[in-house]
Amino acid sequence: MRTTLLLLLFAVTAFGQPAAKKPFDVWALHRLVRISDAQLSPDGSTVAFVGARVSLSSNSTEKQIYVVPRAGGVQDRLTFDGKSNTRPRWSPDSTRIAYLSERGGSSQIWIMDADGSRSRQITDLATEASGLLFSPNGQHLVFTSRVFPDCGGDDDCNRELLAQRKEGPLQARLYEGLLYRHWDQWGDDRRSHLFIVNLEEGEPRDLTPGRHDVPPFSLGGPDGYDLSPDGFEVCFTMNTSDDPALSTNSDLYVVPTEGGEAVVITSNPAADASPVYSPDGRFIAYRAQARPGYESDRVRLMVYNRNTGDVASLTETLDRWVSSISWSPDSSRLFFTAEDRGREPIFMVPVEGGGTRMAVFGDAHHGDVQLTPDGKSVIYTGNSGSHPVEIFRGSSSGGPPEQLTHLNDEVLSEYESTPFEEVTYESSDGASIGGFLVKPANFDFERKYPLLLLIHGGPQGAWGESWSYRWNPQVFAGAGFVVFMPNPRGSTGYGQALTDAIRGDWGGMVYEDIMAGVDYVLRRPYINKDQLVAAGGSYGGYMVNWMLGHTDRFQAFVSHAGVYDLRSMFGATEELWFPMWEFRGAPWENQQMYEQWSPSTFVKDFRTPTLVIHGQKDYRVPVTQGMQLFTALQLRKTPSQFLYFPDEGHWILKPRNSIHWHETVIDWLKRWVDRSYRKPSREAAEPAADGQAGVP
Repeated sequence: MRTTLLLLLFAVTAFGQPAAKKPFDVWALHRLVRISDAQLSPDGSTVAFVGARVSLSSNSTEKQIYVVPRAGGVQDRLTFDGKSNTRPRWSPDSTRIAYLSERGGSSQIWIMDADGSRSRQITDLATEASGLLFSPNGQHLVFTSRVFPDCGGDDDCNRELLAQRKEGPLQARLYEGLLYRHWDQWGDDRRSHLFIVNLEEGEPRDLTPGRHDVPPFSLGGPDGYDLSPDGFEVCFTMNTSDDPALSTNSDLYVVPTEGGEAVVITSNPAADASPVYSPDGRFIAYRAQARPGYESDRVRLMVYNRNTGDVASLTETLDRWVSSISWSPDSSRLFFTAEDRGREPIFMVPVEGGGTRMAVFGDAHHGDVQLTPDGKSVIYTGNSGSHPVEIFRGSSSGGPPEQLTHLNDEVLSEYESTPFEEVTYESSDGASIGGFLVKPANFDFERKYPLLLLIHGGPQGAWGESWSYRWNPQVFAGAGFVVFMPNPRGSTGYGQALTDAIRGDWGGMVYEDIMAGVDYVLRRPYINKDQLVAAGGSYGGYMVNWMLGHTDRFQAFVSHAGVYDLRSMFGATEELWFPMWEFRGAPWENQQMYEQWSPSTFVKDFRTPTLVIHGQKDYRVPVTQGMQLFTALQLRKTPSQFLYFPDEGHWILKPRNSIHWHETVIDWLKRWVDRSYRKPSREAAEPAADGQAGVP
């Protein structure tokens, strides 16, 4: 798999020697086509997918729908109108594709023929449409829309209330409960409901009326709903807790597509999510956790027997998180992905239980797993730390997979992306810790390079063999750093015990794990021991803030969206189940722990130059955390800067903001490791172009 993902594309000079590639940078990152949501047609002949291209001129990421033959061949673009065409879903007879488009100014459902012709709009809702599934008979679509509960499916009612909110002189909102804002948006009275609509006639009908979100905010991953193979029933996820900011308890419900009362079918006090019906209709597979209130508990693969009501866990002996699910065409096996030591293989397990085995593996992350109707081939996406997402076809008879998409070949032939090197070392207490190292472009063993320590967020997350458009190690390696990415306690993919170990110990053994890793990689002769810098976001930003008060070994830090003061953070964040679990209660219930692990407690020891970055719309780690940190650094006379994004949330997503983020971060780090460094002018840094990257 590794050799498949690492495309061996070389530019050859007139003398027959490979030309040196350019170091990978943020401009190359933004030229790549971002492939997602691969969907195999029911007849197994064609794969539809979304290709996203960055447009610097419009400061947006434009998304269009493409198709590629399953057998390989030319990739055809199907949509051209509008800048956001997403979520392609095939009709059962493979002749049409339904999709979401914002070409009319709002997100609505459209449908087109399989060759992209005869597009027509299906919905025109004031509350817009998202998510969509075809019914098995091809006559209906199930989708979600955020509506006012008192209006439900009455579009005129929803339209009138929305107009009042938008045009009224009073913009104040009165809240009566928690989770009144989430990630980067303030809440209103609307709730996400499931709808069904006939493609030829009739108005959309609300299948889940009431005051609860369907699906809720839980577990992430695949859809929170699915249609039964006979089309008579929808299974969906819902959290009915009176305190959604404190509860992770979502359950599975079923409701007839003709309408009626929803019936709960699971009683687990923790999260149940991501239902998927078996093709024969006998089972519903889903993902579940066991511990209430713990969003990072191990995610198991469960099967619900629709005839008996029995529930079985198929991955009880597999100490890994299940992240996606798909069925074999004959309903005898389940294929799923699960993170494993920085990779994400595809596993297989019989529906009746038994041992799991890897079906597709390698130094990569895999997803979007679908089997062809005859069960002989599998379609999936794959990406690694040195290669972005592509679509592949594998064979059940074995042999290397075939790469189906090649939209990024030209860019990757110009720039060098270096392979990840896995490292394993001992922490201060003897525990084995894993991680990855990335060397600079055009690496020379005889040179000495500065070391950049990258600390991942979560904290229940991990660095691995996967591609990212945020914190991409290739950009930093291309800038001349050796990049070290440890996976200390709290990380995922190394067993649940390691993940659990961070609870109540945020700055303790995690810090020891990270520093032991720094000492380990500093033994390499090509690293300059006097040129150490560190950066991280979210929990990674927290750890940078913690290090500010606990070590002087680094020349500079970058703290992005980092937690600075745990007590004030608790009162302003939104998903309260998270700090309640991590710190064993609220600050007034466990004051000592909040004070012990708050970086703000150690301000008197802040001395390392630090770049602080925060977005105004960050409601997970509110912007005041960054402001407090910057204030402390300034009052301590510690060299510092505050990079503020008024239009961003927890992540920096807008293309021009992303470029400015990368340039500012790299300039800051280089400034402190190389005093002779001079910031390049924008004219020198920006490629000559028409202002647009990745023009279709």
